[in-house]
Amino acid sequence: MKLIIQPDDGLAPLLKAVRKARKTIDIVIFRFDRVELEKALEAAVARGVVVRALIAHTNRGGEKSLRRLELRLLNAGVTVSRTADDLPRYHGKLFVVDDVLYVFGFNYTKLDIEKSRSFGVVTGDKRLVKEASCLFEADCNRQPYSPRHDRFVVSPETSRERLTAFIRQAKKQLLIYDAQVSDNLILRVLQDRLRAGVDIRVIGSMEKSLPGVEVRKLADLRLHVRAIVRDGTACFVGSQSLRKLELDGRREVGMIVTDARIAGQVRGVFEADWTASAPAAKPAAKDKEKDKEKDKEKPKDATASVAG
Repeated sequence: MKLIIQPDDGLAPLLKAVRKARKTIDIVIFRFDRVELEKALEAAVARGVVVRALIAHTNRGGEKSLRRLELRLLNAGVTVSRTADDLPRYHGKLFVVDDVLYVFGFNYTKLDIEKSRSFGVVTGDKRLVKEASCLFEADCNRQPYSPRHDRFVVSPETSRERLTAFIRQAKKQLLIYDAQVSDNLILRVLQDRLRAGVDIRVIGSMEKSLPGVEVRKLADLRLHVRAIVRDGTACFVGSQSLRKLELDGRREVGMIVTDARIAGQVRGVFEADWTASAPAAKPAAKDKEKDKEKDKEKPKDATASVAG
């Protein structure tokens, strides 16, 4: 299992995977503007790889670009399907290359990959690969998806149940990247963990403040991942925020990772981001008094002297 960290790793891991593909590539697309990746998919088709793309039926402000991409991929020999319109948004990001699964918190865009904090998880676990392939087939054929793997987290089918259970199992610490923690039931679970003595920190925002939970806005980078590190030994990485619509109403995809090494990497990035995003220090009382004294020493007609 491997972790992709954005913007540090960039597009290179994705291009490498596509260029090494020998048999099949299944890719789910919500947003896409990376010409290099598009050309790599076209080259894969040219060398005999079966490439299938499942493209979202809509996204905010980008439907025309999705349809143009759809036509270009079709012209290149990619088999293209469009998601159904039964859900308000098909927001998952993943691809399966031969027998390897990639689950992303980021889209295939310059903004997400080069200017945003995000993660991706890569695994060759046969059961997870099979589960992702089942989801891909179901959404391509507009058939119901029947979840079977407890670490493959899919909205609206399993996200609420599995992420609630994941959070409830915290004994010491929860580190959360999330643009908007707002689901009432999740907030209750977080309150319960606080009462149990769990340290909870959030990079992003919370709709309702919880006494005991410190929240910081990510500095320097745009936040475009949903991730949770539990007790430093397990983590969740995916596309679903802890809010009702993304848990219960949209297609979102994520993965629970029990590899302590990967969880440790995510934790390390979180701690670095947390430190970099520290609120500006307030002036000490002595400094305030010094400023007041300086103001008293200024001549009353200082402004007039400068002006004249």
